[in-house]
Amino acid sequence: MKPLSETYKELGIAFVFPIEIKDAIGNETYYEGSKGYWQRCECDANGTATYFENSDGSKRGTPKSSKTCEGKVIEVDGIKYELRSL
Repeated sequence: MKPLSETYKELGIAFVFPIEIKDAIGNETYYEGSKGYWQRCECDANGTATYFENSDGSKRGTPKSSKTCEGKVIEVDGIKYELRSL
């Protein structure tokens, strides 16, 4: 994952370190310090960490972005479709 500070620089967005992002209930979901260390975390509705990743290469859990709908069945206008990867 590319540090958020690099994306900010590319987009011309001004920022200061540390970069800290929290979710709606106050859980820190991203942190980046001035020396290049960053970490990100995803939490469930109860605030329990379900995924963690940092710039040192540590990873625990599965990020929400990797979950797919493959195998699920949806119905549109009475026709059932099974979702599959392309």
